[in-house]
Amino acid sequence: MTEQALHGIRVLDVSTVLAAPVTATLLGDFGADVVKVEEPGRGDFTRLGADNPGGRSLQWSQEGRNKRSVTLNLRTERGRELLRGMIPHFDVVITNYRPPTLDKWGMDPQSLQQLNPRAVLVYLTGYGLTGPYRDRGAFDRIASAFAGLTYVSGDPDRPPVRSGYSVIDFMSAYLAAFATMTALYHRDLNGGQGQVIDLALYEAGFRASENALLNYSANGAVRERSGNTNPFIVPASDFDTADGRRISVHAGTEPLFRRLCTVMGRPELCEDERFSTVAARIQNQRQLYALVAEWTAGRTADEAAKLLSDNDIPAAPLMSIADIAADPHYRARGTIVDVDDPDHGRISMAAPLPRMSATPGRIRSLGPELGSSTDDILAELLGLNTETRSALRAEGII
Repeated sequence: MTEQALHGIRVLDVSTVLAAPVTATLLGDFGADVVKVEEPGRGDFTRLGADNPGGRSLQWSQEGRNKRSVTLNLRTERGRELLRGMIPHFDVVITNYRPPTLDKWGMDPQSLQQLNPRAVLVYLTGYGLTGPYRDRGAFDRIASAFAGLTYVSGDPDRPPVRSGYSVIDFMSAYLAAFATMTALYHRDLNGGQGQVIDLALYEAGFRASENALLNYSANGAVRERSGNTNPFIVPASDFDTADGRRISVHAGTEPLFRRLCTVMGRPELCEDERFSTVAARIQNQRQLYALVAEWTAGRTADEAAKLLSDNDIPAAPLMSIADIAADPHYRARGTIVDVDDPDHGRISMAAPLPRMSATPGRIRSLGPELGSSTDDILAELLGLNTETRSALRAEGII
């Protein structure tokens, strides 16, 4: 079997909930040896939902995959001493504790760089390691609010809404994984040293804010909620269909709009002065959307999506997770994979992404039992014998 791209890279995951651990998962998917540090008796947050504390939940099966679990009580000095002994053995260390905790536990960048100057130290904290808010905590919901995403999400006459998924957590994980690989490239290909990656959770969301800041800085314009439409890209929205579902349609360019008019059997709309130019369609979008809605209402979501797609108009039904699980495209591309889990049986999960032709990602193992590699790792890295490990376990340190 082809050796994976990150074979030989060792990652120490000292984090919880959710962006930082997923960063480690992404690296593990492509071959990194990931050691996950967890709290004895409880484990990672994503284990919640298991039948017993520290058990293997469904989410842990996915987000803990390709990791080895080591339990350390970092609230004790002895636990932190063991952690410090492990750090020199790793290429990458990932953490997301708040800066005050990092300082208290001796996990600040300066301390860890002294232990391992060649390590890439990934700090994915709520507000970053610097700035007046550095000591504050955050989760995806808070980061979405602070990044401005929540403010612009929803209908203009209703309060803002957060995304239904932890979008910023996963965006941050992708960005942190990219930064990690950039730092490793610099270290290993350009003769550099290790370095500190300082990423605030909100920053990935802010980077996705398109031209909002540009428009505000140049024109004083504040982007507001516009529901399912973009006021400057028309027509592009979601519409009800005959089977009680909804379909998303994007015909916001001149060629796409002309195709849409033809598919709808209304080619004359392209010459209608209300819709004949981009400016006119923006000005009269309510009338145009009513016409499109009338057309979609006479077809099922799948029928409308196929008809539009066959005519090169981007369209897709709004997919529930049940729709996704049954969709042939997801299966054909391998976006979804089925695995046999020792606790949950045959389950489906997201495949390692993105797809790579020569060194693809693989699921080598599912989320491990809590602490299942503690003895092996402490013996391998720190040389601790059975008697010492037994004493540490009796004291609740491992």
